Amino acid sequence: MEQGFGSDSVPPAGPIDKSKVLDVKPLRCLVPVFPSPNGMASGTTPQPSPFVCVPPSGPFPPGVSPFYPFLSPNESGRSAENQDGLGFGTPISPVPLNSFRTPTANGDTGPRRPGRPRASNGLAAEDDDSQNHSDQFGSGYSGHANDVEDTSTGKKRGRPRKTRLGQSSSGNPATPPIEVDVDPLLNQLLASFKLVEIDQVKKADGDKELSGRILLVYDLFRRRMTQIEERRGETPGSARRPDLKGANLLMTRGARTNQTKRIGNVPGVEVGDIFFFRMELCLVGLHAPSMAGIDYMSVRLTGDEEPIAVSIVSSGGYDDEGDDGEVLIYTGQGGVQRRDGQMFDQKLERGNLALEKSMHRGNEVRVIRGVVDVQNGGRGKIYMYDGLYRVQESWAEKSKLGNCSIFRYKLIRVPGQPEAFTLWKSVQQWREGTATRVGVILPDLTSGAESQPVCLVNDVDDEKGPAYFTYIPSLKYSKPFMKSNPSVGCQCLGGCQPGGTSCPCIQKNGGYLPFNPLGVLMSYKTLVHECGSACSCPPNCRNRITQAGPKARVEVFKTKNRGWGLRSWDPIRGGGFVCEYAGEVIEESRVGEFGNDGDDDYIFDATRMYEPLEAVRDYNDESKKVPYPLVISAKKGGNVARFMNHSCSPNVYWQLVVREINNETFYHVAFFAIRHIPPMQELTFDYGMVPPDKADRRRKKCLCGSLNCRGYFY
Repeated sequence: MEQGFGSDSVPPAGPIDKSKVLDVKPLRCLVPVFPSPNGMASGTTPQPSPFVCVPPSGPFPPGVSPFYPFLSPNESGRSAENQDGLGFGTPISPVPLNSFRTPTANGDTGPRRPGRPRASNGLAAEDDDSQNHSDQFGSGYSGHANDVEDTSTGKKRGRPRKTRLGQSSSGNPATPPIEVDVDPLLNQLLASFKLVEIDQVKKADGDKELSGRILLVYDLFRRRMTQIEERRGETPGSARRPDLKGANLLMTRGARTNQTKRIGNVPGVEVGDIFFFRMELCLVGLHAPSMAGIDYMSVRLTGDEEPIAVSIVSSGGYDDEGDDGEVLIYTGQGGVQRRDGQMFDQKLERGNLALEKSMHRGNEVRVIRGVVDVQNGGRGKIYMYDGLYRVQESWAEKSKLGNCSIFRYKLIRVPGQPEAFTLWKSVQQWREGTATRVGVILPDLTSGAESQPVCLVNDVDDEKGPAYFTYIPSLKYSKPFMKSNPSVGCQCLGGCQPGGTSCPCIQKNGGYLPFNPLGVLMSYKTLVHECGSACSCPPNCRNRITQAGPKARVEVFKTKNRGWGLRSWDPIRGGGFVCEYAGEVIEESRVGEFGNDGDDDYIFDATRMYEPLEAVRDYNDESKKVPYPLVISAKKGGNVARFMNHSCSPNVYWQLVVREINNETFYHVAFFAIRHIPPMQELTFDYGMVPPDKADRRRKKCLCGSLNCRGYFY
């Protein structure tokens, strides 16, 4: 016989017969109970029971109020009038448990901001003194981990809102995004750059060649992912972080180097190198944490292990001081003011303790400075490796934000290193006119033909300038190339937009817009189709990047042993547009006219054989550049491109750009940065090799000095 105890039954007195089978029903849910005021029941009708079951979301009988977390807290977390009672405000939906942080040892359960995190490394650490970019598409931290700024669009954003399928973030119906498998693209890039299996020794300790390949693959992969997401209709950098996703995929595949923590410089990274993404620092081992401002390692000196700092990132999230370039006053991590308004003293632990120990030990600390990205309208940061410093002094003081204590560290730059941040400051002073550029012969070589002046500089010898030529900003055609079918111009009155299925210019580029808003070429192609004069889009259209002239301010300067050269005052990000090769289009048969007397320094010959950079792969099974019968002479007239020297390891690559008008086709040669180029680094490209049938042309000795130098060029 089954027997159960109901809610109204009274358990029998005396011992329980355990041989009987009880009817035990499962407890399916917990229902909160609420105490009634003055011991009365909570229902409208008085009940003998002191409690009543009420759903958390109501309705609530008289005398019953919702309790935490089924309420809407005010700024103080609890309404003033209800602090002594049972009421806590207006009911809201229940708060998921995973939104509450597990308390730490010191009882801190809230987000740590804007203090640096207490973790020494790891991809999940927060750092409010960092700037994470997502160029296309970067994002920047400026004292708040969730105040993210898209460096490509300038839109400041917080955490991306999750949307339901078929609904946009604004609540309007939207087409569900189509997931794209990027693994084949990554596999192709890794195979092209021989990064499928990196030797374990190289992973621990890399070199410049390996670091360059890893950074190049990362940049190409990130740019391509951004382009794909734009076509899918994703807002640039809004919800999917290509910079984070790309780096995580590369590290998952083992495509990283310098994983061994070390004191001092990192193999393959030079003082003055720049990075537009924090994840790039992780990939090459310059600074292991993806967000934390202080990286440290444990060493055993006298018996017990103790932390010492190996690198720090100073990017303006704290009250760091260091405008003179040789001294940096660095603020410790943690504490200070959180987003909820609470303030805490910084503690001498983890990164702060590591800097203190480094001061006593005297070890060198790598310093990465975050500087404002001026070309991006001051949005976002650029990270520059400023070399090695030593911690000279430390002290505690009150924060400017309140009465909490913070730690300050004075770091002095080790002498004898190349210029980095000091050079950056000098360029800024030249631009502002507060300092004079030494060796200027001519303030503007272009005589106003370009949107920015191009100065002529010689601080090497007494030569007063190159041979006379006429400055022309664009290419001159005597007759264009003809095509059988007339082209149709676009009708994009507001400018061509990503994913525009009705735009013929975008369709000519395989359905993708080739450039991002910063003028970065998103993927290299055999041909890039730009809008022409028959198109209705405005001059600032994203598909007219090469028609607006150089964006970076460049200068023509006298080199020590290679004549005149070209370099930029501004940093140029990988894929960034440099300039067009301007001059006069000549027939291929006339090239020989310049070869006998060696006066072919100002000839660009697209019919030459160019060493195919594996970075410049067409994603439509076109892996090499197809030679076009385009020959340009810039001897009598040209622009700044005529001064670019040859290098067997160039930092600039040429891309064929075509503009069509009716039945006429105009080819142009545009130069783009292969990798991030720091200010005042010479801009060079590979002049190419002469075909075998023209091998009798005189060779010239190459003085590029790169590790891959062929020893000669044509």
